Amino acid sequence: MGQTGLSMVPILEVQDLHVSYSTLGGASYSALAGVSFQLMPKEILGVLGESGSGKSTLATSLLSLLPSNGKISRGSVLFEGKDILRMSTGELQQIRGKHISLVYQEPSVALHPTIRAGEQIYRVLAAHDSAPKSTLRSKTRHVLASLFPEEADRISNSYPHQLSGGQRQRVLIAQAIACGPSLLIADEPTASLDSTTQREIVGVFRTLRDELGYAMIFITHNPALLAGFADRLLVLYSGRVAELGPARTVLSSPKHPYTRALFQSMPKTLEDNGITRKTRLPVISGDSSAAPIPSEGCVFEPRCPERMEDCRKREPVPVNLGGSHTVSCFKYGG
Repeated sequence: MGQTGLSMVPILEVQDLHVSYSTLGGASYSALAGVSFQLMPKEILGVLGESGSGKSTLATSLLSLLPSNGKISRGSVLFEGKDILRMSTGELQQIRGKHISLVYQEPSVALHPTIRAGEQIYRVLAAHDSAPKSTLRSKTRHVLASLFPEEADRISNSYPHQLSGGQRQRVLIAQAIACGPSLLIADEPTASLDSTTQREIVGVFRTLRDELGYAMIFITHNPALLAGFADRLLVLYSGRVAELGPARTVLSSPKHPYTRALFQSMPKTLEDNGITRKTRLPVISGDSSAAPIPSEGCVFEPRCPERMEDCRKREPVPVNLGGSHTVSCFKYGG
Protein backbone atom coordinates (compact mmCIF):
# COMPACT_ATOMS: atom_id res chain seq x y z
CA MET A 1 0.00 0.00 0.00
CA GLY A 2 1.49 3.35 -0.99
CA GLN A 3 0.72 6.88 0.13
CA THR A 4 -1.95 7.63 -2.51
CA GLY A 5 -5.12 8.81 -0.81
CA LEU A 6 -3.57 8.98 2.64
CA SER A 7 -3.36 12.13 4.72
CA MET A 8 0.00 13.76 4.20
CA VAL A 9 0.26 14.62 7.91
CA PRO A 10 2.26 11.96 9.83
CA ILE A 11 0.52 10.26 12.72
CA LEU A 12 3.96 9.68 14.26
CA GLU A 13 7.21 11.57 13.76
CA VAL A 14 10.40 10.44 15.49
CA GLN A 15 13.24 12.95 15.36
CA ASP A 16 16.89 12.33 16.32
CA LEU A 17 16.07 9.80 19.06
CA HIS A 18 18.99 8.89 21.33
CA VAL A 19 18.61 6.23 24.06
CA SER A 20 21.23 4.80 26.41
CA TYR A 21 21.32 2.24 29.21
CA SER A 22 23.43 2.35 32.36
CA THR A 23 25.05 -0.74 33.88
CA LEU A 24 25.38 -1.67 37.54
CA GLY A 25 28.99 -0.56 37.37
CA GLY A 26 27.97 2.93 36.35
CA ALA A 27 28.97 2.67 32.70
CA SER A 28 26.51 3.50 29.94
CA TYR A 29 26.08 2.33 26.39
CA SER A 30 24.09 3.64 23.46
CA ALA A 31 21.05 1.68 22.27
CA LEU A 32 19.65 4.18 19.76
CA ALA A 33 21.68 6.96 18.17
CA GLY A 34 19.88 9.52 16.05
CA VAL A 35 16.90 7.47 14.84
CA SER A 36 14.45 9.50 12.74
CA PHE A 37 11.41 8.48 10.69
CA GLN A 38 7.77 9.30 10.02
CA LEU A 39 4.68 7.10 9.98
CA MET A 40 1.61 8.04 7.98
CA PRO A 41 -1.99 7.11 8.87
CA LYS A 42 -2.85 3.52 7.85
CA GLU A 43 0.79 2.84 6.96
CA ILE A 44 2.69 -0.30 8.00
CA LEU A 45 6.35 0.31 8.77
CA GLY A 46 8.46 -2.84 9.10
CA VAL A 47 11.48 -2.53 11.40
CA LEU A 48 14.25 -5.04 10.73
CA GLY A 49 17.50 -5.91 12.48
CA GLU A 50 19.44 -8.53 14.38
CA SER A 51 19.15 -9.03 18.12
CA GLY A 52 20.76 -6.05 19.81
CA SER A 53 20.06 -3.67 16.95
CA GLY A 54 17.73 -1.51 19.06
CA LYS A 55 14.35 -2.76 17.79
CA SER A 56 12.72 -3.39 21.19
CA THR A 57 14.29 -0.24 22.64
CA LEU A 58 12.63 1.70 19.83
CA ALA A 59 9.25 0.09 20.61
CA THR A 60 9.36 0.93 24.31
CA SER A 61 10.80 4.40 23.73
CA LEU A 62 7.80 5.36 21.60
CA LEU A 63 5.57 4.89 24.65
CA SER A 64 8.12 6.11 27.19
CA LEU A 65 8.24 2.62 28.74
CA LEU A 66 11.99 2.18 29.11
CA PRO A 67 13.28 0.23 32.15
CA SER A 68 14.71 2.20 35.06
CA ASN A 69 18.26 2.02 33.69
CA GLY A 70 17.19 3.44 30.32
CA LYS A 71 17.40 7.10 29.42
CA ILE A 72 16.28 9.16 26.44
CA SER A 73 18.98 11.80 26.19
CA ARG A 74 17.84 13.56 23.04
CA GLY A 75 15.08 13.65 20.46
CA SER A 76 11.32 13.80 20.21
CA VAL A 77 8.41 11.44 19.52
CA LEU A 78 5.52 13.41 18.08
CA PHE A 79 2.21 11.53 18.10
CA GLU A 80 -0.54 13.47 16.37
CA GLY A 81 1.61 16.56 16.87
CA LYS A 82 2.24 16.12 20.63
CA ASP A 83 5.60 15.03 22.06
CA ILE A 84 5.15 11.82 24.04
CA LEU A 85 8.54 12.28 25.73
CA ARG A 86 7.35 15.49 27.38
CA MET A 87 3.99 14.22 28.59
CA SER A 88 3.05 13.87 32.25
CA THR A 89 2.38 10.47 33.80
CA GLY A 90 -1.36 11.07 33.58
CA GLU A 91 -1.17 12.04 29.92
CA LEU A 92 0.89 8.94 29.14
CA GLN A 93 -1.64 6.70 30.88
CA GLN A 94 -4.34 8.12 28.59
CA ILE A 95 -2.22 7.55 25.48
CA ARG A 96 -1.05 3.99 26.26
CA GLY A 97 -3.59 1.39 25.28
CA LYS A 98 -6.21 3.90 24.18
CA HIS A 99 -4.39 5.70 21.36
CA ILE A 100 -1.18 3.68 20.96
CA SER A 101 -1.00 -0.02 21.83
CA LEU A 102 2.03 -2.26 22.15
CA VAL A 103 1.79 -5.96 21.29
CA TYR A 104 4.57 -7.70 23.18
CA GLN A 105 6.82 -10.43 21.84
CA GLU A 106 6.05 -13.18 24.35
CA PRO A 107 2.41 -13.76 25.36
CA SER A 108 3.35 -16.12 28.18
CA VAL A 109 5.07 -13.19 29.89
CA ALA A 110 2.64 -10.42 28.91
CA LEU A 111 -0.53 -12.29 29.94
CA HIS A 112 -1.37 -12.89 33.60
CA PRO A 113 -1.30 -16.66 34.17
CA THR A 114 -4.18 -16.80 36.67
CA ILE A 115 -6.69 -14.49 34.97
CA ARG A 116 -9.00 -15.69 32.21
CA ALA A 117 -8.39 -14.22 28.77
CA GLY A 118 -11.70 -12.39 28.56
CA GLU A 119 -11.17 -10.75 31.94
CA GLN A 120 -7.73 -9.50 30.87
CA ILE A 121 -9.26 -7.77 27.85
CA TYR A 122 -12.11 -6.39 29.97
CA ARG A 123 -9.63 -4.80 32.39
CA VAL A 124 -7.89 -2.96 29.56
CA LEU A 125 -11.25 -1.53 28.47
CA ALA A 126 -12.22 -0.62 32.03
CA ALA A 127 -8.97 1.31 32.52
CA HIS A 128 -9.88 3.69 29.69
CA ASP A 129 -13.66 3.62 29.46
CA SER A 130 -16.18 4.65 32.16
CA ALA A 131 -19.10 2.93 30.43
CA PRO A 132 -21.29 0.52 32.46
CA LYS A 133 -19.88 -2.95 33.09
CA SER A 134 -22.47 -4.53 30.82
CA THR A 135 -21.31 -2.31 27.95
CA LEU A 136 -17.66 -3.19 28.58
CA ARG A 137 -18.49 -6.91 28.73
CA SER A 138 -20.29 -6.57 25.40
CA LYS A 139 -17.26 -4.79 23.91
CA THR A 140 -15.01 -7.55 25.23
CA ARG A 141 -17.13 -10.22 23.52
CA HIS A 142 -17.13 -8.21 20.29
CA VAL A 143 -13.33 -7.87 20.25
CA LEU A 144 -12.83 -11.57 20.95
CA ALA A 145 -15.36 -12.52 18.27
CA SER A 146 -13.43 -10.45 15.71
CA LEU A 147 -10.30 -12.53 16.36
CA PHE A 148 -11.93 -15.87 17.28
CA PRO A 149 -15.14 -15.99 15.19
CA GLU A 150 -15.97 -19.60 16.06
CA GLU A 151 -14.74 -19.96 19.64
CA ALA A 152 -14.86 -16.56 21.32
CA ASP A 153 -16.63 -17.88 24.43
CA ARG A 154 -14.17 -20.73 24.97
CA ILE A 155 -11.19 -18.40 24.55
CA SER A 156 -12.75 -15.85 26.89
CA ASN A 157 -13.16 -18.44 29.66
CA SER A 158 -9.71 -19.98 29.20
CA TYR A 159 -6.54 -19.31 31.14
CA PRO A 160 -3.43 -18.54 29.07
CA HIS A 161 -1.88 -21.97 29.69
CA GLN A 162 -4.96 -23.58 28.14
CA LEU A 163 -4.37 -21.80 24.82
CA SER A 164 -1.94 -22.43 21.98
CA GLY A 165 0.85 -19.98 21.19
CA GLY A 166 -1.10 -18.51 18.29
CA GLN A 167 -4.25 -18.16 20.40
CA ARG A 168 -2.33 -16.40 23.17
CA GLN A 169 -0.87 -14.00 20.63
CA ARG A 170 -4.38 -13.25 19.33
CA VAL A 171 -5.48 -12.50 22.90
CA LEU A 172 -2.64 -9.99 23.16
CA ILE A 173 -3.79 -8.43 19.90
CA ALA A 174 -7.35 -8.32 21.26
CA GLN A 175 -6.07 -6.41 24.29
CA ALA A 176 -4.20 -4.04 22.01
CA ILE A 177 -7.20 -3.18 19.81
CA ALA A 178 -9.87 -3.20 22.53
CA CYS A 179 -9.89 0.58 22.94
CA GLY A 180 -9.64 1.33 19.22
CA PRO A 181 -6.18 2.89 19.07
CA SER A 182 -4.91 4.61 15.93
CA LEU A 183 -1.40 3.11 16.18
CA LEU A 184 -0.28 -0.46 16.91
CA ILE A 185 3.34 -1.30 17.73
CA ALA A 186 4.07 -5.02 17.39
CA ASP A 187 7.40 -6.08 18.90
CA GLU A 188 8.35 -9.38 17.20
CA PRO A 189 4.83 -10.79 17.68
CA THR A 190 5.63 -13.99 15.75
CA ALA A 191 9.06 -14.75 17.20
CA SER A 192 7.98 -17.82 19.17
CA LEU A 193 5.55 -19.22 16.58
CA ASP A 194 5.90 -21.82 13.82
CA SER A 195 5.79 -20.67 10.19
CA THR A 196 2.12 -21.58 9.67
CA THR A 197 1.01 -19.62 12.73
CA GLN A 198 3.30 -16.75 11.74
CA ARG A 199 1.40 -16.43 8.46
CA GLU A 200 -1.91 -16.45 10.34
CA ILE A 201 -0.80 -13.69 12.74
CA VAL A 202 0.55 -11.54 9.90
CA GLY A 203 -2.84 -12.04 8.24
CA VAL A 204 -4.54 -10.75 11.40
CA PHE A 205 -2.46 -7.57 11.33
CA ARG A 206 -3.14 -7.10 7.63
CA THR A 207 -6.90 -7.36 8.29
CA LEU A 208 -6.67 -4.82 11.11
CA ARG A 209 -5.07 -2.32 8.77
CA ASP A 210 -7.39 -3.01 5.83
CA GLU A 211 -10.66 -3.10 7.78
CA LEU A 212 -10.03 -0.80 10.74
CA GLY A 213 -7.39 1.55 9.33
CA TYR A 214 -4.69 1.13 11.96
CA ALA A 215 -1.21 2.49 11.39
CA MET A 216 1.42 -0.05 12.49
CA ILE A 217 5.05 -0.49 13.36
CA PHE A 218 5.81 -4.18 12.88
CA ILE A 219 9.17 -5.21 14.37
CA THR A 220 10.88 -8.40 13.28
CA HIS A 221 14.24 -9.96 12.43
CA ASN A 222 12.74 -11.85 9.47
CA PRO A 223 12.35 -9.99 6.13
CA ALA A 224 10.12 -12.78 4.76
CA LEU A 225 7.33 -11.68 7.11
CA LEU A 226 7.20 -8.23 5.54
CA ALA A 227 7.02 -9.06 1.83
CA GLY A 228 3.62 -7.97 0.50
CA PHE A 229 2.69 -6.71 3.97
CA ALA A 230 4.74 -3.66 4.97
CA ASP A 231 4.59 -0.37 3.08
CA ARG A 232 8.07 0.76 4.09
CA LEU A 233 11.08 -0.83 5.79
CA LEU A 234 13.44 0.64 8.36
CA VAL A 235 16.64 -1.37 8.87
CA LEU A 236 18.40 -0.86 12.21
CA TYR A 237 21.99 -1.74 13.00
CA SER A 238 23.55 -0.94 16.38
CA GLY A 239 20.90 1.68 17.04
CA ARG A 240 21.39 3.49 13.74
CA VAL A 241 19.14 3.59 10.68
CA ALA A 242 21.10 1.76 7.98
CA GLU A 243 18.38 1.93 5.34
CA LEU A 244 14.85 3.26 5.02
CA GLY A 245 12.56 3.09 2.02
CA PRO A 246 9.56 1.55 0.26
CA ALA A 247 9.29 -2.13 1.22
CA ARG A 248 9.13 -3.39 -2.35
CA THR A 249 12.27 -1.41 -3.28
CA VAL A 250 14.30 -2.38 -0.22
CA LEU A 251 13.31 -6.06 -0.39
CA SER A 252 14.04 -6.37 -4.11
CA SER A 253 17.11 -4.14 -4.28
CA PRO A 254 18.69 -3.57 -0.85
CA LYS A 255 21.53 -1.05 -0.96
CA HIS A 256 23.24 -1.10 2.43
CA PRO A 257 25.77 -3.96 2.81
CA TYR A 258 24.15 -4.86 6.13
CA THR A 259 20.66 -5.03 4.61
CA ARG A 260 21.90 -7.31 1.83
CA ALA A 261 23.74 -9.55 4.29
CA LEU A 262 20.68 -9.71 6.55
CA PHE A 263 18.43 -10.76 3.67
CA GLN A 264 20.89 -13.38 2.43
CA SER A 265 21.13 -14.96 5.87
CA MET A 266 17.37 -15.60 6.08
CA PRO A 267 15.08 -18.06 4.22
CA LYS A 268 13.35 -16.16 1.42
CA THR A 269 9.80 -17.24 2.33
CA LEU A 270 7.84 -18.24 5.39
CA GLU A 271 7.53 -21.71 3.93
CA ASP A 272 11.35 -21.95 3.75
CA ASN A 273 11.14 -23.16 0.15
CA GLY A 274 14.23 -25.15 -0.73
CA ILE A 275 15.58 -24.92 2.80
CA THR A 276 16.38 -28.22 4.46
CA ARG A 277 18.14 -29.15 7.66
CA LYS A 278 21.35 -29.55 5.66
CA THR A 279 21.07 -26.26 3.78
CA ARG A 280 23.66 -23.73 4.91
CA LEU A 281 22.57 -20.13 4.75
CA PRO A 282 25.13 -17.33 4.45
CA VAL A 283 25.97 -15.66 7.75
CA ILE A 284 27.13 -12.14 8.57
CA SER A 285 30.70 -12.32 9.81
CA GLY A 286 31.22 -11.33 13.41
CA ASP A 287 28.67 -10.84 16.17
CA SER A 288 26.67 -7.64 16.48
CA SER A 289 26.42 -7.98 20.25
CA ALA A 290 30.12 -8.69 20.69
CA ALA A 291 31.57 -6.44 17.99
CA PRO A 292 33.06 -3.29 19.52
CA ILE A 293 31.46 -0.06 18.31
CA PRO A 294 34.17 2.06 16.69
CA SER A 295 34.88 5.37 18.41
CA GLU A 296 34.65 6.95 14.97
CA GLY A 297 33.51 5.83 11.55
CA CYS A 298 30.67 3.55 10.48
CA VAL A 299 29.44 1.17 13.18
CA PHE A 300 29.10 -1.67 10.65
CA GLU A 301 32.65 -1.23 9.34
CA PRO A 302 34.26 -4.03 11.44
CA ARG A 303 31.84 -6.58 9.90
CA CYS A 304 31.40 -5.06 6.44
CA PRO A 305 32.83 -6.97 3.45
CA GLU A 306 32.68 -3.77 1.36
CA ARG A 307 34.37 -1.35 3.77
CA MET A 308 36.42 1.51 2.40
CA GLU A 309 38.90 3.93 3.94
CA ASP A 310 36.21 6.55 4.61
CA CYS A 311 34.26 4.01 6.65
CA ARG A 312 36.94 4.07 9.36
CA LYS A 313 37.20 7.84 9.55
CA ARG A 314 33.66 9.15 9.94
CA GLU A 315 30.06 8.05 10.32
CA PRO A 316 27.98 8.12 7.13
CA VAL A 317 24.91 10.31 6.87
CA PRO A 318 21.68 9.24 5.13
CA VAL A 319 21.85 9.62 1.36
CA ASN A 320 18.59 9.99 -0.59
CA LEU A 321 18.50 7.57 -3.51
CA GLY A 322 15.17 8.90 -4.75
CA GLY A 323 11.60 7.90 -4.04
CA SER A 324 12.02 8.32 -0.25
CA HIS A 325 14.70 5.60 -0.24
CA THR A 326 17.67 6.54 1.97
CA VAL A 327 20.82 4.62 2.90
CA SER A 328 23.65 5.48 5.29
CA CYS A 329 26.64 4.25 3.35
CA PHE A 330 29.66 5.93 1.69
CA LYS A 331 29.15 3.82 -1.43
CA TYR A 332 26.36 6.22 -2.35
CA GLY A 333 27.95 9.49 -1.19
CA GLY A 334 27.57 11.20 2.16
